[in-house]
Amino acid sequence: MKVDLRINGAIRSADIEPRKTLLDALRENFLLNGTHAGCEHGVCGACTVLVDGEPVRSCLMFAVQADGYEITTIEGLAPAPGELSVIQDAFCETHGLQCGYCTPGMILAAHALLQHTVTPTREDIVEAISGNICRCTGYGQIVEAVEFAADRLRKANTPRPHHDGPHHAHAEGVPAAAADKPVVEAK
Repeated sequence: MKVDLRINGAIRSADIEPRKTLLDALRENFLLNGTHAGCEHGVCGACTVLVDGEPVRSCLMFAVQADGYEITTIEGLAPAPGELSVIQDAFCETHGLQCGYCTPGMILAAHALLQHTVTPTREDIVEAISGNICRCTGYGQIVEAVEFAADRLRKANTPRPHHDGPHHAHAEGVPAAAADKPVVEAK
């Protein structure tokens, strides 16, 4: 089945079996390997991506279900090639990662929190990352990384988008903002 997915701001097209998960489509069809396969049961959070700005387990969602939504992977957070986003940089600065397997999911969960919470409490941060399992760090440095990023974003006075509700267009199949973006074919 041919699907057009809006991934990291670009429309990407591929022939995908209806039973293929978003996780597998991102990795196999679109070669976005930053989204990791962990438990494949929605428990560990390694496969977390943002769908319309909200963290979602991509192993529990079929790729065809993502049609009409904005999908953001870890590759989509960088402001430019070779650069890191504020939250990615904060993880590096505070040593909020060790093996790195959980890191993309943790960063995306934290990014979602920081998009709508200017001054998160420690409890807010713990809640935001609670669906992501880390077997290396003990979470202390991950929480520190999110606090550090929040502080940097506050000081930079960075505008943040409003998430008043779904901003996708199922009737047309492709969001209105996607009309100007190039279509990239995948294998």
